[in-house]
Amino acid sequence: MTSSATVDAAWRSHRPYLVNLAYQMLGDVGEAEDVVQEAFMRLARMDLALIDDSRAWLTVVTGRLCLDQMRSARVRHESADEASELRVATSPELEPADRVTLDDEVRTALLEVLRRLSPGERVAFVLHDVFQMPFTEIAETVGRPVGTCRQLARRARAKFSDATPRVSEVSDAEHLVVAEKFITACANGDLQALTAVLDPSVWGVGTLLGEGTPPPAVNHGSRDVAVNLLRYLGQGATLVTGPVGQPVLLAFTDRRLFAVLVLTMRDGLIRKIEATVDPSAAATR
Repeated sequence: MTSSATVDAAWRSHRPYLVNLAYQMLGDVGEAEDVVQEAFMRLARMDLALIDDSRAWLTVVTGRLCLDQMRSARVRHESADEASELRVATSPELEPADRVTLDDEVRTALLEVLRRLSPGERVAFVLHDVFQMPFTEIAETVGRPVGTCRQLARRARAKFSDATPRVSEVSDAEHLVVAEKFITACANGDLQALTAVLDPSVWGVGTLLGEGTPPPAVNHGSRDVAVNLLRYLGQGATLVTGPVGQPVLLAFTDRRLFAVLVLTMRDGLIRKIEATVDPSAAATR
């Protein structure tokens, strides 16, 4: 396999996972996609014979890029806060938005949780608690001793638990495995792989937001549900998981959230999918 073919194969196999990982740290799907694009550009410039595990290598590089971006964003945010304090006496009062979109609601909730964590805490927590990476590898990404990374993850775990109570009996590890298979299958338009992660008796229901919308649409059976999902979530959409402990997937198009999917899982398969769609965003697809 040529170097280009190897990178292309890695893109198909690992990009959905890496975008999801970056999103958990950055809270912005556009920034996550940009970071992963940069990670793959660096991979393309490497001598691939020196890389034993491209997924692990890309994970470390993506984590470092996210950490750099978070540290830079924190500096910019603090500078902006100082400037806004100087302008507060003369700034005109802003008009409220005409409506709050699904994207606004989800992003606000996620960022509120992420702001509780420092960049180091966020990276250590996401890599270890969400993506099951050992602390020895996290230490390489963060550039701190293993013991310090454990402390960062422990502090983040406490803050995160206070902010987001669990609503699912499925373990984080099981949720991650099932969600990754689902996301990768959708990203590659792979009907067979998507059907394999659905229970044969699965059913899905889709609800549109807003006035004058049709009643919820329901599909039954793994094939019908999978075909309908790929119609809306196939190539062109970006899927990421919601906060840890929440059985939720977020679907973006052109970096704008257009659907939230709540999953019910059992024995490693998805039994039910409840989708809420924002028609104003979905119309751009």
